[in-house]
Amino acid sequence: MRGADHCQPGIVRFMPAVMNDPEKQARLAQALRDNLRRRKAQARAAEGTPAAAPEDGAGEPDKSPPSSSG
Repeated sequence: MRGADHCQPGIVRFMPAVMNDPEKQARLAQALRDNLRRRKAQARAAEGTPAAAPEDGAGEPDKSPPSSSG
């Protein structure tokens, strides 16, 4: 019988986890980031919380130490 050992139950063959294509890695990383942003936005909408500020840092508080003018 041809290929009988290929479909035996309990035998799992995995593809190697090595990615040698940097463009593919970049596309996948971007897709993961986009997916995470979308899921967070959906979670915020489900909670009734307003949407977050853009990622360019415009909505983030100033992280520099407060200046003492007194």
